[in-house]
Amino acid sequence: MKVRLLTVSQRQPKWVVEGCAEYEKRLPRQWHFQVIEIKPEARTSGVTMQRVQRGEADRIRNSIPKGALVVALDERGDSWSTEQFAEKIEGWQHTGRDLVFVIGGADGLDPEFRDSADQRLSLSRMVMPHGLVRVVVVEQLYRAVTVIDGHPYHK
Repeated sequence: MKVRLLTVSQRQPKWVVEGCAEYEKRLPRQWHFQVIEIKPEARTSGVTMQRVQRGEADRIRNSIPKGALVVALDERGDSWSTEQFAEKIEGWQHTGRDLVFVIGGADGLDPEFRDSADQRLSLSRMVMPHGLVRVVVVEQLYRAVTVIDGHPYHK
């Protein structure tokens, strides 16, 4: 299983890059984990939020491997405990499908894309900056691995 984190964003601050790298190096090698940045849609005068979201959704779709299981990060999604997230990860590992987590752009995910995702996950009902979400997702992936492996990190 390959695991990817697609994020509609541009270059992130050093603390985001370093935070992700710290947890990324702890993930299972067989996941071939990647963070893939999707270029945000240009924001010019007269362009609607819906058009921006659609353009970004097209770029996201083009970056998702065929047959991958898609988890859209959205504050209206399901809220799982770390143990529930670990159970989901463990179950997804047995499907033989790649796993893709998607963080939308500044205006969020296109509603059609969001609704077509296999899962919608909420890290919080609060809106968070992309960089923070990125670090939290990678850390939670690592934490899920420790739960699955019975490692004490989770405590």
